[in-house]
Amino acid sequence: MNTEILALLKEKQLLEHKLGSLIYGAPEIREKDANKYLYVNFREDGAKHSKYIGEYSDDLYNLVLNNSLKTKELKKQIKKIAKQLKECNYTEEPLNDKIALNIDFAKRNLVDIIYKQAILEGVATTFADTESIIEGGKVNNMASEDVLKIVNLKHAWEFALNKNVIVSPTDFSLLCEVNKLIEEGFYYNAGKVRGVPVTIGGTSWQPPLPIETVVKEELSDILGSNRDAVDKSIELLLYVMKKQVFIDGNKRTAVVFANHYLIAQGKGTIAVPADLTDEYKSLLIAYYEGKDSGKIKQFLKEKCYTAI
Repeated sequence: MNTEILALLKEKQLLEHKLGSLIYGAPEIREKDANKYLYVNFREDGAKHSKYIGEYSDDLYNLVLNNSLKTKELKKQIKKIAKQLKECNYTEEPLNDKIALNIDFAKRNLVDIIYKQAILEGVATTFADTESIIEGGKVNNMASEDVLKIVNLKHAWEFALNKNVIVSPTDFSLLCEVNKLIEEGFYYNAGKVRGVPVTIGGTSWQPPLPIETVVKEELSDILGSNRDAVDKSIELLLYVMKKQVFIDGNKRTAVVFANHYLIAQGKGTIAVPADLTDEYKSLLIAYYEGKDSGKIKQFLKEKCYTAI
């Protein structure tokens, strides 16, 4: 899948997410026992629906009216993107039951997966705070950068789990799109192959500068190998982490990227448990330094992989 189609799919997914978060429809005020209650009426898949919003207030009523205007604009933009996708000869492929089940499984466990990723990244959060952030709530005593990292992880996962994206190849273009979402608000050149040296805490080993053509070729080699799906996902995860393709966010990007492949095969999910973070980091440093690749792969397969 080319970069243009991926970018359009990402934009469409984000617009649909915004649309889904709005309370909109034709407002209706119902009275009972001298109290007023606000409902909205709308159509979905050709059927009429009515939804209770809350006790009537002028502010709530005006919010629904304003949201209805926003909804029209969002639907217009989504329709425009759908037309552009059609012009690119993109067709939506149906999901088989196994992949659909895997997507549902990942969505149900998304808070836990993102919490594990945040801990691995050194983000000072709790499971409860992570859940609150993902659900759009506010938290206290957390750095704004840490909150943004969790929000960005949510966006990256929502993109990767979108049914139109999950059927896309797990390739270099998708890798870059994931990093753009992971690093949104942090680096202007997010999603681009880094052109400056980086250091890694805990080791004197330094990854060489990545070359885009080489990265594409090496990813293709991993995906084209005769390994099973779980082993391929582990290879993808470790490759992106060690290669340090981007200026930052490589571990977070690697986990989402590897899971995209794994879920697209209907094979489950992979994430490092929070209580095993220190053990994993030690194995990862040894892997970076070329001391032992077998131990970390065994660790990921036995302690981090969840089959469905």
